[in-house]
Amino acid sequence: MDARQLRILRELGELGSVSAVAEALLVTPSAISQQLRLLQRGVPAPLTERSGRRVVLTDAGRALAAASIEVETALERARHTVADFVERPDATVSVAAFHSGGAAFFPPLLRTLAGPSDPRLELADEDVEQDAFPRLTRDYDLVLAHRLDHAQNWPRTVTATTLLREPLDVALPAGHPLAAKRRLTPRDVADQPWTTVHDGFPVMAVIEAVATAANRRLDIVHRVNEFTVVAEIVAAGGGLALLPRWTMRPPPGVVLRPLSGVHARRHIDVLHRPERTARRAVRTVLTALREAAEEIQARDF
Repeated sequence: MDARQLRILRELGELGSVSAVAEALLVTPSAISQQLRLLQRGVPAPLTERSGRRVVLTDAGRALAAASIEVETALERARHTVADFVERPDATVSVAAFHSGGAAFFPPLLRTLAGPSDPRLELADEDVEQDAFPRLTRDYDLVLAHRLDHAQNWPRTVTATTLLREPLDVALPAGHPLAAKRRLTPRDVADQPWTTVHDGFPVMAVIEAVATAANRRLDIVHRVNEFTVVAEIVAAGGGLALLPRWTMRPPPGVVLRPLSGVHARRHIDVLHRPERTARRAVRTVLTALREAAEEIQARDF
């Protein structure tokens, strides 16, 4: 049993197939299978089993994969005990974010961490479906992700810190008749044309909840994931939409109104693998993200 074999077992549990693990680790499927066989020799209980054409973890395999997180965390700390790496304040830290999260958090990060002894940031946008965010922690130190207030929690394979619990408001042109109301209900908005995200992205569940509460199917005209584009469509008279209250500034002519009767709030969380925070630079960026969240929530648009 060695660290590489345990990591392969962990990745198999997360990715669900030998071929996916091989692709993620840049090796052949036969090499992955060989390492799993070697690992199995030192364990008395079966770690994997066949499920159709796929190889999946048994209960014992899942238990060992969960334990491997602690092993990998310990090994990661051991590898980084050298002070010039672990305690280096200006080391590189990679941060990925969904689009509106990046627009809100990247500028304050860059302003806050601009000194010569601050971490060197590598920023990236990742517009992925909700289930794909945890997998990004394989490639980035910190991942900004979003999920709806009542959605399932992130898997225990990653550490999650909530930065914001942000309301999603109805966006509409300032001259729209509904703009005169201080608060809107699903029945108010159900007969309007809508712009919303593609299926699989968090906001879509709120749209479905609005339709259920109003007992009618909404007229979804446009499918756009990028909130800044959505806001411009609303401003041009393209219908209503849901927009976050704090993390973006609506363009002139667009107003936001709270929505009653459904859960319309998202969590903005920062995800990372537990071993990543062994590095001082990563902890510094994590602190800066928390401070940025406080700044964003205090904005008065």
